[in-house]
Amino acid sequence: MLELRPNCECCDKDLPPESSDARICSFECTFCVSCAEGVLAQCCPNCSGELVRRPIRPAAALARHPASTTRHFSAAATR
Repeated sequence: MLELRPNCECCDKDLPPESSDARICSFECTFCVSCAEGVLAQCCPNCSGELVRRPIRPAAALARHPASTTRHFSAAATR
């Protein structure tokens, strides 16, 4: 099951599960579209993987499989 992380790991912006602004890599590192396209140039600073739009989980599935509430933030992501 894809982990829907609640924030950008670079700037700590909130990214609720229904957000179309979330970008992820294959390891589910999560960033906002501004950081992904700007600071990170579409490349995950953790694994060097491509950052792509995170899918939006349908409401019925979200009720059964809720988004994560664990925030991830790394100042290293901005380097």
